[in-house]
Amino acid sequence: MLIQSKRVWVYGDFVPAQIEIQGRTIQAVYPYNTFEKVDKDYGDKRITPGFLDIHCHGAYGFDTNDANEEGLRNWMKNVVHEGVTGVLCTTITQTHDVLSKAVKNVAKVKKEGCEGADIMGIHFEGPYLDMKYKGAQPEQCIVQGTIEEFQQYQQDAEGLIKLITLAPEHDKDLALTRYCSQHGVVVSMGHSGATFEQAMLAVANGATSMTHCYNGMSPFNHRANGLVGTALRMHDLYSEVICDCNHSTPEALNIFFTAKGRDHGIMISDALMCKGYPAGTKFLFGGNEIEIYPDGSAHLTSTKGLAGSTMKTNEGLRNLVERAQVPFDAALNSCTINPATLLGLDDHLGKLVAGYDADITVLNDDYTVAETYCKGKAQF
Repeated sequence: MLIQSKRVWVYGDFVPAQIEIQGRTIQAVYPYNTFEKVDKDYGDKRITPGFLDIHCHGAYGFDTNDANEEGLRNWMKNVVHEGVTGVLCTTITQTHDVLSKAVKNVAKVKKEGCEGADIMGIHFEGPYLDMKYKGAQPEQCIVQGTIEEFQQYQQDAEGLIKLITLAPEHDKDLALTRYCSQHGVVVSMGHSGATFEQAMLAVANGATSMTHCYNGMSPFNHRANGLVGTALRMHDLYSEVICDCNHSTPEALNIFFTAKGRDHGIMISDALMCKGYPAGTKFLFGGNEIEIYPDGSAHLTSTKGLAGSTMKTNEGLRNLVERAQVPFDAALNSCTINPATLLGLDDHLGKLVAGYDADITVLNDDYTVAETYCKGKAQF
């Protein structure tokens, strides 16, 4: 199959090009109009690598913790409409039994296969978190992390836990941080009150990322820099950020990407099961009731605090470029090559390069998605 456009994203710039797809893979990239007969000419539409969302809890009425096979399949089938080709299904703090069933369900669907976006693995958010900065995580289920318990979760997940969010100040002797980082699991610091010094020590013991910067963490102060200060100061440390312009202002997003540059910022949706539903809809999330506000944000009905988002990834890209004035290359990298590199998948994901997976997003000028290809298969 041959597709082409006058704007194909190749190493930081749009160029006129043809892409040859064979099976699941990009076979070759040619100059525009090299071959007269093409399967799809997208004209001036932008062709980019497929978007990767490494922190999302669910959508369309499904939550990862639900352990519902059909709900997970429906999520993967429909998330392609926002240009997403790969997902880390993200848990929320709950009892051991609930989390065990959740990761087993993801493993089952992954093994059997599903339509749409690829399940790249699991983001295990909690239950090893800080009480003060728990956010919407149910406090009654927050526990002290142990290697033995995590090993059981990973066994239930059949090795699919690829990223864990934990509060390093509560990780005794940083044992779990070291264990995970040495066994193929990315350690991300979040829902944490860690000081700058505690965070630095966690990095020295294997932590490589921050979870939803600014939110659920010790704030920046010029005399007590906290996790936010760590994220902004340590330029080579990866860091997620929610780009809905509700969790952080456009100005805060600009500051974040100015500090992180084009290679270490990661856009996430942190989307909940309520994504795809209208304002006013209420759901239970982690045992807590949440409601969608008119701006698309989700709030706990008990405290009115932010509980997550309903953001679509293509909308996040638009927010970064058009509202936060982030350079396009940094914005696009944040949902393509950067998450792929963090997860060690950048040898086959995140670029439009011969030999890479044919995960491709086609964008209109208004950032709506014209087409998504998952492993070479058109989804619309």
